[in-house]
Amino acid sequence: MSETGNRPLDVLEASVGDDVTVRLKDGEEFTGVLTGYDQHMNLVVEAGQDTTIIRGDNVVSIQP
Repeated sequence: MSETGNRPLDVLEASVGDDVTVRLKDGEEFTGVLTGYDQHMNLVVEAGQDTTIIRGDNVVSIQP
């Protein structure tokens, strides 16, 4: 099996533009469209008119 497509950033790249649910360490969840990310897994999630930037070290899981 190739490593390409199995790394976390590859999964994020494939999820840009899709609805995701992000669960944080404190139990809070954000649901919206993943519109961006960086190498630290900081995320940009948009829900309607709201844009949320989530620091990567607070993320527990990201579900499509």
